[in-house]
Amino acid sequence: MNIARLFILLSLLAATVASAAAPADRPNIVVILADDLGYGDPHCYNPGRGRIATPAIDRLAREGMRFTDGHASSAACSPSRYTLLTGRYHWRTRLQSGIVDMWERPLIAPERLTFAGLAKRHGYHTAAIGKWHLGWDWPIKAEEMKLFRGLGGRPGRSKEPLVTVPTTVHQQAWAKTFAQGIAGGPTTRGFDEYFGTDVPNWPPYCFIKDDRTAGIPTGLLKAEQLAGFNASFQGPALEGWRLDHVLGAIGERAVNHVRERAKTGTPFLLYLPLTAPHTPIAPSEEWKGRSGLNDYADLVMETDHVIGRVLAALDETGTAKNTFLFFSSDNGYETAIGIKPLEAMGHFPSGPLRGYKRDVWEGGHREPFIVRWPGVVAPGTVCDQLVHQADLIATLAELLGTRLPDDAGEDSYSLLPLLRGGHTPVRQHAISCAANGLQSVRDGPWKLVCSATPTLFNLAKDIGEKNDLASRHPERVAAMLALRERLITEGRSTPGPRRKNDVPVRRVGG
Repeated sequence: MNIARLFILLSLLAATVASAAAPADRPNIVVILADDLGYGDPHCYNPGRGRIATPAIDRLAREGMRFTDGHASSAACSPSRYTLLTGRYHWRTRLQSGIVDMWERPLIAPERLTFAGLAKRHGYHTAAIGKWHLGWDWPIKAEEMKLFRGLGGRPGRSKEPLVTVPTTVHQQAWAKTFAQGIAGGPTTRGFDEYFGTDVPNWPPYCFIKDDRTAGIPTGLLKAEQLAGFNASFQGPALEGWRLDHVLGAIGERAVNHVRERAKTGTPFLLYLPLTAPHTPIAPSEEWKGRSGLNDYADLVMETDHVIGRVLAALDETGTAKNTFLFFSSDNGYETAIGIKPLEAMGHFPSGPLRGYKRDVWEGGHREPFIVRWPGVVAPGTVCDQLVHQADLIATLAELLGTRLPDDAGEDSYSLLPLLRGGHTPVRQHAISCAANGLQSVRDGPWKLVCSATPTLFNLAKDIGEKNDLASRHPERVAAMLALRERLITEGRSTPGPRRKNDVPVRRVGG
């Protein structure tokens, strides 16, 4: 064999060894975010007062670390998603209350680093499959916006009369708009590809692939699709759009994505923000009635089934053993669906916590929070340390052996010391908000609700927030208000140079 051929063979062998070794150095990353799943909905979080079977989520808890004090940034959707993706509190942006509105511009600034952008810098293929709800640069002219709104909403719950047959003018405007690309979405915020429904109960009722709608929506939903807890607003829809098929289609796409990426031998990041159990409360025919409780419980079971399908795909492709998997929910249980009937059947969606979605109370923003990482995270472990969804990007940065820039992840702390079995807190404080912007501050076990008359709780002794201790500890109230002020004015809560908030921060309630 001549020297040239030997050199080529050795080079090919080295490349093969390097490609085989790369995944061990850089685990795949899967981030699954449920939508409106209460702290007490997964059985592993609420065995005494939970009646919904969640075998896939329970499996994650058995095989990973279950955090009992993990929080979202807000008790509402869009702000929590912003913080999860960026590691920065949402209230540093324009969105200090509420959610990103229909047809609204992007919330994440173009230059803002997301955990997807971070992974992409390190050679990962990055994909988002599911619900975005962080805004797009919709190609809709201001004078045409009236053709995308004002078509009514839920019968009996909307002031606008419901329109079910679009005019030619509407159809022409929609056809022109949806034939164009839609800027400002996930593929401009760190993701190589995207597939999903922007908001499943809002228009446009269609899937979006990368920066274009999958098909041209020129029809409208039927009245029954807007009744009850289904779609919320009428608007452009694909002909034959089925609300009960959305979750399954997203799950199928995610499973196929895992299978396809496993063949490449390169690391991948999959962000899977599920559309459920948020409205539409529309379980598929296969799952309707399976819980023995109600449609919401059926949808929780179907959501868990989709998670289970993704876990099975990781298993069958051999990628599970080298995958860092994070699971959580964006906020608590949706009260509009009804609380008393479900609790009367023995299921308490917030478990031992006070409050639900939109609330400043723990049930609004304390979430199921699980990490599975074989070989690093000991199976079946439980951690009661204070952690936050903002911490994901710093965790991934340390996992990848890099440091975040000073202008990224300003409120993110790495969870790796806890994941490796440590017991020292990684963060002492955190802020989570009600949907109306009212802030609560954590300092160790203490929680201060920053209302006009602040209320103080010791969550280590009173997880149900029943006993207000503010009058007994005025010095602690003052110290925690000062802590909040420092975290606001410094523009960050992690060590580093002072940063500017995007806009002046409103002190809701006081």
